[in-house]
Amino acid sequence: MPALPRRRSVLLAAGASGTLAALPGPARASDHGDHGDGRRPVVIGHRGAAGWRPEHTEGSYAFAVRSGADWIEPDLVPTKDHVLVVRHENEISQTTDVSSRPEFADRRARKLIDGRWVEGWFTEDFTLAELKTLRTVERLPLVRNRNTVFNGREPILTFQETVDLARRLSRLHGRRIAVFPETKHPAYFRSIGLPLEPELIRVIRRNRLDRHSCVVQSFEPASLLLMAEAGLRLPLWQAIGTTGGPFGHDLTYQQMTTAQGLARIAEYAEWIGPDKSWVAPPSPLPANAHAAGLKVGAYTFRAENTYLPAAFRRGTAAHDFGDAFGEYALHYGIGVDAVVTDFPDIAVLARQEYCALVRPEHGT
Repeated sequence: MPALPRRRSVLLAAGASGTLAALPGPARASDHGDHGDGRRPVVIGHRGAAGWRPEHTEGSYAFAVRSGADWIEPDLVPTKDHVLVVRHENEISQTTDVSSRPEFADRRARKLIDGRWVEGWFTEDFTLAELKTLRTVERLPLVRNRNTVFNGREPILTFQETVDLARRLSRLHGRRIAVFPETKHPAYFRSIGLPLEPELIRVIRRNRLDRHSCVVQSFEPASLLLMAEAGLRLPLWQAIGTTGGPFGHDLTYQQMTTAQGLARIAEYAEWIGPDKSWVAPPSPLPANAHAAGLKVGAYTFRAENTYLPAAFRRGTAAHDFGDAFGEYALHYGIGVDAVVTDFPDIAVLARQEYCALVRPEHGT
């Protein structure tokens, strides 16, 4: 892996007093679609703009791009007829109206997925045509009740439709929008004869996606290794959870963040995607990852108090917004190459403020 561009340290006043920041080089308007190449941090719309619209919908993705997101993230699960659709989980009772549809009442099931029993309705038990009759709903109605106004208005998207949407949005906004698919529960789907990787590879090849238009992520190294073996030459992103380790692998996330673990990841991936708790100061992980030739994209940034560190909460209500700008400033300052966020509009504004603070001539 090539070494990352050297960063110069500056004193960042916003977000965390006295934080030493590492600023990427000059930002340009044409850099919106870059891949964390040292110019400025990439803003990734987590399931679109999930803070403002029901996740993984056309409205959510369009809002994210309109807000300035560089990439949009579709989570991938298969249908019974082996089409990749975009849902956070294969269990869809929280994100669609399936539980209110009497024609599908007999599809309710209980399954062991990645060592955990889950009950509900599962995409792999529906054909694409059947899933297309469902409508999406807000996954967190108690947290984001404003988003429920959009319930029932949009269908489930396929991955192909998401790729097509990214291209339309790229033309509309005059900048390249990358797709950032995640393979969800890949070992489970291989075990039931619906592997994600072959179909993902087919869609990538059919659409001639390249390293500027697609980055593939997974928590499971085996899934990323299958993608690497396909010879697509796309950037791969090793996601890192908070506790335990990737399902089906004899290693922990803690081990993945060691020098040895990072060196191993660098053999097949260009990115690590740790939970943001892994990179908060005084963590050495960002610097160690950069030294290993890896870029760092932290997840998931949200604006509500309940998801913010204590220092950035404001007021006492769990679902009120806190100082999200301060949290972004802190992470931009410690040198993350990307942020995965439910609120890309806030992340983009925070990035503009950060760039203006440390290099005023490139503040836009």
